[in-house]
Amino acid sequence: METVKERNHTALTEFILLGFGSGLGLKVGPFVVFLAIYMTTVLGNTIMVFLIKAHSRLHTPMYFFLMNLSLLDLCYSSTIAPKAMASFLADSKTISFNGCATQFFLVAVFVTTEAFILAAMAYDRYTAICNPLLYPIAMSKQVCVQLLVGSYVCGGVNSMVQTVFTFTLYFCGSNEIDHFFCDVPPLLGLSCTNTDINELVLFTLSSLIIVSTSIVIFVSYAYIISAILRIRSAEGRRRAFSTCTSHMMSVSLFYGTLTFMYTQPSSLASPAQSKVVSVFYTLVIPMLNPLIYSLRNKDVKEALGRTISSVFLK
Repeated sequence: METVKERNHTALTEFILLGFGSGLGLKVGPFVVFLAIYMTTVLGNTIMVFLIKAHSRLHTPMYFFLMNLSLLDLCYSSTIAPKAMASFLADSKTISFNGCATQFFLVAVFVTTEAFILAAMAYDRYTAICNPLLYPIAMSKQVCVQLLVGSYVCGGVNSMVQTVFTFTLYFCGSNEIDHFFCDVPPLLGLSCTNTDINELVLFTLSSLIIVSTSIVIFVSYAYIISAILRIRSAEGRRRAFSTCTSHMMSVSLFYGTLTFMYTQPSSLASPAQSKVVSVFYTLVIPMLNPLIYSLRNKDVKEALGRTISSVFLK
């Protein structure tokens, strides 16, 4: 039996991404939606990165993390959307075994890193509002770089563990992934070996990441809200809240979808639900983040206005 498994495992060189179905409407419709979302994501996040780099007023810790958040959103949307759109319209919907593993690894790195960067952004707001005198020291350039590097290290470690555990499984029988990219739940469903250990590792690591970063975020905002409520000026309270509400909107969307995807038993999740939720956290949230932060941020709107004015004045 072991020999048969090994032969089937080594013989499998590609997977088939089924996407949303084989009908014409299920090909063209998702392609158009994905294309519109992806183009908006690229445009919005590219503008955010450009504005933060170009305007010295935005060279602060908060915008340092926001720029890196935009870069992450660009990276993991680009890891998924182009291949998904190509598979929607192409006759061949295949992705190589190594290509699937690479996509899986990169998505896990970027998504995990984003969770830690959102926690770092919450800590930054806590320090700025609750300890403003210590802010230049507590959030120095060196500290910001260390937090960013630490976020990527945590993302890399989680991704490596998940990738090794998933792609050392034996895959036999069908190689059709009922999804539009290589994700954990549909891949585990294709394995012909027991996946209890994999599901335990997925649940444990996902829960650890979500819980630990959530604690940092919610504790930070508990202190922030307490400090804001002590501000006597109504205008002061409004300005303090405006710097935090956009971050909380982004956090709520991101963590809500991740919790649904990776911390519930696989028996409770249907493929259709997983696809819809996956579209949200891989494409919709990266598209919304620049809008959330720019529309509610006076500094970003002013920087955008100055950039547009300088272009037209030339």
